[in-house]
Amino acid sequence: MRWFLIDRFTEFVSKQYAVAVRSISLSEEAVDEYVPGIPAYPSSLIVEGMAQTGGILCSQISDFEQRMVLAKIMKLKMNAEAVPGDLLTLRAELQTHTADGAVIRGVVHRGDFVLAEMQLMFAILNDDRFENIQLFEPAGFCRMLRVLKLFDVGVNEDGTPIKIPEFMLEAEQAEFIGGLKQLASGMSS
Repeated sequence: MRWFLIDRFTEFVSKQYAVAVRSISLSEEAVDEYVPGIPAYPSSLIVEGMAQTGGILCSQISDFEQRMVLAKIMKLKMNAEAVPGDLLTLRAELQTHTADGAVIRGVVHRGDFVLAEMQLMFAILNDDRFENIQLFEPAGFCRMLRVLKLFDVGVNEDGTPIKIPEFMLEAEQAEFIGGLKQLASGMSS
């Protein structure tokens, strides 16, 4: 994922809900340039942060093997803008999950204040046209999920820890071994 619009997960219960936080900083280019002279965090990036939170919640159900994308913003209510210094809490609750996609309800808080409420629909790209399309490289995606602390806080419905999918671990190992081989060949030259 090119841009991280959440900083880390604080809670994650598979098939139920995910809570992530996002700290808004004046040093972010989007904050400085969104409305020149008035530092504010774009509402579209708040929605994207919720899409990342909800998308990971929905994708984890299949151990991240399905290609899931944001398909539609069904409802959106913004109550205020986020500004530098704000700590946003994003809570995504799974409402429905089918073979074709999922719907989440998202609420973004700034402290006790409800900054935004939304309902997002995700689609699973299971059409043959998308069969050979990989949305994320598995080792890099696994690194991102580790940085976001998903595997530190994530639990299944029964309270057991979420495990890293085997295909991601294999991709990490292959990348590591490839890096070692490259390093060794560079040292022998």
